[in-house]
Amino acid sequence: MSEPALGLLMLVLIIGFILMGFPTAFTLMGLGTAFGFYTFYDPAQSWIDNKVFDLMVQRTYGAMTNDVLISIPLFVLMGYVMERGALVDKMFYSFQFAFRRLPASLAVASLIVCTIWGIASGLVGAVVVLMGVIAFNPMLKAGYDTRLAAGVITAGGTLGILIPPSVMIIVYAAVAGQSVVKLYAAAMFPGFFLALLYLVYIIGWAIINPRIAPRLPVEKTHIPVPAWVPRLQASYSKKLLPALVGATLLPRKALALSADGVQLSYNLILRNLATALVPLALVAATLGSTWWYVVVRPAADAPPPPPAAVTQPREEAKPQADDVPQALEIDQASPSQEISSESDGPIQMGSLEEPSKEETQAAGPSSDFYKYFALTCGLLALLLIYYYWVMEAEQFELLKLLVSSTLPLGILTLLVLGVILFGITTATESAAVGAAGAFLLAWQARTLTWKKTKEAVFLTSKTTAMVCWLFVGSAIFSAVFAILGGQALVEKWVLSLDLTPLQFMLLSQAIIFLLGWPLEWTEIIVIFVPIFLPLLKHFNIDPILWGTLVFVNLQAAFLSPPVAMSAFYLKGVAPSHVTINQIFAGMMPYMLIVIVCMVLMYLWPGLTLWLPNYLYGG
Repeated sequence: MSEPALGLLMLVLIIGFILMGFPTAFTLMGLGTAFGFYTFYDPAQSWIDNKVFDLMVQRTYGAMTNDVLISIPLFVLMGYVMERGALVDKMFYSFQFAFRRLPASLAVASLIVCTIWGIASGLVGAVVVLMGVIAFNPMLKAGYDTRLAAGVITAGGTLGILIPPSVMIIVYAAVAGQSVVKLYAAAMFPGFFLALLYLVYIIGWAIINPRIAPRLPVEKTHIPVPAWVPRLQASYSKKLLPALVGATLLPRKALALSADGVQLSYNLILRNLATALVPLALVAATLGSTWWYVVVRPAADAPPPPPAAVTQPREEAKPQADDVPQALEIDQASPSQEISSESDGPIQMGSLEEPSKEETQAAGPSSDFYKYFALTCGLLALLLIYYYWVMEAEQFELLKLLVSSTLPLGILTLLVLGVILFGITTATESAAVGAAGAFLLAWQARTLTWKKTKEAVFLTSKTTAMVCWLFVGSAIFSAVFAILGGQALVEKWVLSLDLTPLQFMLLSQAIIFLLGWPLEWTEIIVIFVPIFLPLLKHFNIDPILWGTLVFVNLQAAFLSPPVAMSAFYLKGVAPSHVTINQIFAGMMPYMLIVIVCMVLMYLWPGLTLWLPNYLYGG
């Protein structure tokens, strides 16, 4: 058997052993070592001198010194701490009221909570199990179709490995040698776009067939209001915000109010006024951050312009009459060129040169930005005025629920992502901020116990060790596979097909999609993705775009039987009458939505590449 054939045999054996249930990392190391020992075997040397052992040491050291992998344990610790310390049930309760007027409101709330919680934790199994406990039974009791209820939890739970911060993106960055921050920026819009497609499907299905998601009874959509709120409105104003402002400025009447045994205090009034002003603060912070990043920051960071010095020729260096046509020809052909003469240095035509990209950015944004920014500010101001004008007691209580359950987690997530995307910190430093913030959230929620902390640290160590061993095994396996000529054989076969870039894109993504049926995303990225990476340059395909398509594609790895881990996570906490086939049936439409999202990403590359190109340059 030739060496390339041995390389292909390695691929076949690794798939077979994984399907038989052998640990992936140690199977990779075992096959790599065995085939490498055969490849490097020399009868004249002792078996202990076989070069495969040197290869093992080198590849292990290279994997362990990979700086990209340092952020994995911190992000995983962040996820495990928040899984045990945050208030998912309260978040679902608040979103259930927030979307109570939409069709399939419970399913919509479940998807949004899955998305938010998946971003914060990045743990598919934890999100699916938690939402299965909190939301699955309420949907079934409300008369929801089992397929709808199962599909929205299993599909929504997988979004955590796509939307940053995601461990899967870090693993791909380490394998492909790409920038983590660029991949984070590239995956941002496609992740939320896929969640939007899920949302459109859920609402559309509920509109077409209302029986699958009956509307909740009126009594279950009523938000309880404290008795002091209507009394405060009666004393100051029917509009809630003016009433809170009036009670803050003139607190005498408010402090005399009491209801249900609760005596109003000035501190309580201030807390409620601060809660009411949260939408205004969020809008102001968003617009202010946009203005700072687009207008203020480039002007502050721009270097001072160089002096526009023009070197004049000396009198004796003037061109002769027969040299004039040549000088004019050069000047007409390329005004920005330097005109040389034999008797003197060049005349620098600096005033005619095209501005560089840095000079263009330093000049500030275009006039269109100011126009659209002003229009956005006006629209948001009108929306805020309308919101506060129609705010009633129930809406205010809903706002309090959303702020208390979502705002701390949302601020932490935006902080972790913002400092990465804007280049303030590295991914590792941002992960440290996220882990510290997760401990603070759990402490603030009073759910941080010594037992839960030990569990989170233990699970983090276990997951990190698994990823590190997986990288070591993958490094040894891929090195031996390349030495045997398996990589060259695959490349030769693909190039012999004479494919266009579109055909190669379809072939590679189709293979990854099919591999997602029996394998998990970790095995696909560390074993099979490196086979396609060298071919991207030949077909002139951006590895950032291709990698983001792989991220979206791998959502199907959690939704495709027989190894659909999301289905088994949900089955573990579902009622006994819910069968695994019903869960599989609920997941199938979301696999088609994943394919639709990939097609739109390919047809519209700006969905993926605009943000990294804008933040870090093309």
